[in-house]
Amino acid sequence: MEPSITKPIVKPWVIRDRRFIWGDRTYIMGILNVTPDSFSDGGQFNSQEAALQQVVQMLPHIDILDIGGESTRPNAQPVSAAEESDRILPIIEAIRAEYPNLPISVDTVKASVAKAAIAAGADMLNDVSAGRFDLDMLPLVGKLQVPTFLMHMQGEPRTMQENPKYRDVVRDVNQFLLDAISVAKAWGLPQHLIAIDPGIGFGKTLEHNLDLIRNLSTFKAIPAPLLVGLSRKSFIGKICDRPDPRDRLFGTIAACTACIAGGADILRVHDPQAIAESCRVSDAIFRK
Repeated sequence: MEPSITKPIVKPWVIRDRRFIWGDRTYIMGILNVTPDSFSDGGQFNSQEAALQQVVQMLPHIDILDIGGESTRPNAQPVSAAEESDRILPIIEAIRAEYPNLPISVDTVKASVAKAAIAAGADMLNDVSAGRFDLDMLPLVGKLQVPTFLMHMQGEPRTMQENPKYRDVVRDVNQFLLDAISVAKAWGLPQHLIAIDPGIGFGKTLEHNLDLIRNLSTFKAIPAPLLVGLSRKSFIGKICDRPDPRDRLFGTIAACTACIAGGADILRVHDPQAIAESCRVSDAIFRK
């Protein structure tokens, strides 16, 4: 870790009745995958009833709900915009009607899906391609002025784990994120509405992931909230010998604690109750 790096002051986000003051505490983004094929919970919440029941369980422990309708696991096959919209829009509308003040993020790489989801009640965009897969995406969010998460990925989901290579993974990812911010700003999205994500597990080996987590404080120099998503990921399974993603909670907690020590602002997780408790302890230790 590099404690000498101080994160620049970033303007808070105000979303519905919530105020996100970066650096004050760790915020939790709960994952709701309404897909048949996500790596750890595929098919569990792809009905409206099951999705709403899961939201009820997560609600006391999350600050943001992230809804996705297309799997981005390794070797995942893409789905059409129409199919993705059919999966997520009714659920976004139902959740928004039931929970009018809950901040909702839509996890998509398609501009048409993002536009429809925001019209249906989503508040922000989580794009794992940082706007690279659909050239209409960054112009869209620039026009709509919605908070946007830009993530690093090497390759695409179908190919990203075939043979990922970097000259220096920390420097390469850092430069990618700086460039992505510049492009988003050029399309009219203000700096204070941009968040970054180093993309743990997206086109990275075990050692790449560990290097990024060890050096997460490097990204504190970027004036943007830092999201990290490592919940249940395969590198944890390899370290802990847990082939079933649902058995990786303890490893996930350990990795999340390391990320908080490194300066993460938001954690994207499947098990928010357990992570929320670990965050409170980690925040008490690492945040002044």
